Amino acid sequence: MEFTRPRGTRDFLFDEMRQRKQAESTLRTIFENYGYQEIKTPLFEELKLFTTKSGEEIVDQLYNFKDKSDRELTLRPEITAPVARLYLNELEKASTKPIKLYYYGSCFRYERPQKGRFRQFWQFGCELIGAKTPQGEAEVIALCSDAIKSLRITTADVNINHLGIIRGLFKHFEISTETQREIMVIIDKGDKDLLIASLSGDKTVIDNDELNQILLKLIDLVGDRYIIDYVEELIAPYEESQDALNELKELIDLLEAFQVENYTLNLGVARGLDYYTGIVFEIYVPELGAQKQICGGGSYSLVKVFGGQEVESTGFALGFDRLMNAIEELAEVEELPSHLDVFVAPIAKDVSVKAFEITQLLRKNGLKTDVDLNAKKFKKLMNYADKIKVPKIIIVGANDLSKGKVTVKDMVTGQQELVNIENIVTYLKED
Repeated sequence: MEFTRPRGTRDFLFDEMRQRKQAESTLRTIFENYGYQEIKTPLFEELKLFTTKSGEEIVDQLYNFKDKSDRELTLRPEITAPVARLYLNELEKASTKPIKLYYYGSCFRYERPQKGRFRQFWQFGCELIGAKTPQGEAEVIALCSDAIKSLRITTADVNINHLGIIRGLFKHFEISTETQREIMVIIDKGDKDLLIASLSGDKTVIDNDELNQILLKLIDLVGDRYIIDYVEELIAPYEESQDALNELKELIDLLEAFQVENYTLNLGVARGLDYYTGIVFEIYVPELGAQKQICGGGSYSLVKVFGGQEVESTGFALGFDRLMNAIEELAEVEELPSHLDVFVAPIAKDVSVKAFEITQLLRKNGLKTDVDLNAKKFKKLMNYADKIKVPKIIIVGANDLSKGKVTVKDMVTGQQELVNIENIVTYLKED
């Protein structure tokens, strides 16, 4: 009988796990530098949490099931909805705003596996709840940009839009909610040919040529802050879009204060879900090709969708697996240091007990220490220590022990020194 891992999942071995943990630790430092605190939510939630957020059609993408009490549950496909549920359950009435929280965890989607897309994947993200906009939005974008830079990913491009501009046009031309949703999904796909086909020709989604022509021009605008002049000119007759444009201008000024430079204004970024309300952004790493998007976020009104009081919220989720792909693609490969500080090598069976005592002494003093448990010959011990690239090896022999000493060998320089056992911790920590 053969057992294999489920389709769309992966096993991570030692070196890859160390690389992932290193990236995770780096991100935690950046998020906490911005005042965010970590939360955890369950791996599974009630199914209705996600169907309320994204519609019944999402069920086809979920690992959903009934438990033994016939409750409809699902493995979480993302973490924003669980965070909104957590806020309603635990924080809505109890916490002073703004609330800054971050999360890291695995998610599950039943999709066709392909390069950069798995059925189990990891997200690292944050939510800023109750901060004024666009100040809060600018800080969130700055956090996201700094987090990615901290991983030595230097080509990331933050693409920013304000959905209020398009939604204002929809309001002016009295476009139905259903039609708005259909168009936003098409824009979000980034398929220009499909968009053109949907807004021109004989079978347009919107039966208004004036609006169709404005949308085609607007969504094609991509560039630096100077494209704002073209946006202004294009939507000048439509009062319903002016507040959103002014907010986008203010955000651009604030990004300068937050020292964010790697951004592009992209009026084609849509984040095609109804609950996004204002600034939205996506981050691309061009070297990743078709899977170039490593992050998506923006301002949203999800808490209200779930029955809570309206609260300004901004957040984003980094695709952690794609971040790791980007690091592999772009960053200089750094040789990982040994997972140990020291290896203890008893060179005879009769000194093993003392070697174990020394090992425990070092561990209790915060030194990552391993010891030979298989009574290997001295040559094999040295070969093993060399293979795992441990910086120091403690050679425990009967003659040295009779003097209360052990031999410490530096595996980099080859130098070795007799050290009193009672001073061994200080010696290793000072070196």
